[in-house]
Amino acid sequence: MEIHQLRYFVAIAETGNFTRAAERCHVSQPSLSQQIINLESELGHKLFHRLGRKTVLTETGELFIARARRILGEIETATREIKDTPATERRITVGAIPTVMPYLMPIIIEQARKKHPNLIIHAREDFRTPLVKFILEGDLDMALVSTPITDTRIAVEPLFTEQLLLAVPKTHPLATQPIVLGEDLRDETFVLLGHSSALTAQTQRFCGAHNFDPQIGYRCSQIATVKSFVSMGLGISILPQVTRAPGDDARIVYRRLSGRAPTREIALARHLQRYQSRGASLFLEVLRETLRSLTNAPFI
Repeated sequence: MEIHQLRYFVAIAETGNFTRAAERCHVSQPSLSQQIINLESELGHKLFHRLGRKTVLTETGELFIARARRILGEIETATREIKDTPATERRITVGAIPTVMPYLMPIIIEQARKKHPNLIIHAREDFRTPLVKFILEGDLDMALVSTPITDTRIAVEPLFTEQLLLAVPKTHPLATQPIVLGEDLRDETFVLLGHSSALTAQTQRFCGAHNFDPQIGYRCSQIATVKSFVSMGLGISILPQVTRAPGDDARIVYRRLSGRAPTREIALARHLQRYQSRGASLFLEVLRETLRSLTNAPFI
């Protein structure tokens, strides 16, 4: 049983005529008539007596009309309540990879809270592969991740491209070297994120392009830990420019890599078939505005 069938049924009962009911419902008369036939077939009873140009309810129709009106009334009331509720569709869940979440997401969320106080934002930090899985399963509205994303069910909107920088302790010989080549890192110990990190995979590809495998001495779960280990002289790392903070300069030196310098693209990932709620639209508006305002930032 379909809602539009109930609407057609009530319209016929109130107008007493299939033609006028079709005009009222903005459908063709044959289409309306077929839907009533389908409804009667499903109920197993005739709902109308067709008396020439006049149509009247059968006994079954008289019993059914009250319920039909009550159902349609409940739907109308529910629709009004939803439209009139300010918080409706204002709750979203956004994901981000560990090399984006602590550096960009707080800025974006702060701007969103100022512009849309009723917008409730939940954030989830994880690596790219789990975040894509959460999007596909419906647990996330969207996520900020690094590309590439190959799943054709995911819509990808590029946001910005940034360089990856070499991070070394201040006492390291490379700290005073004006030009650093990929080959210069061959004998170094690396501090990297875990196996699931796209940044780790990209670092390994960069080293492979220079004909060596990185000697990984330490694996960490957070960029802050990577920086701490580097500052202690335990190794070097390759980090996104967005993760560079003013306080790092006292303990870490960042250098651009010459030659085939690595870069990464950050994109917004969403499910192609997911309904974009009002809350999601508001967040996307703030996200794009915030990134445009950061066009002079070194990482964009």
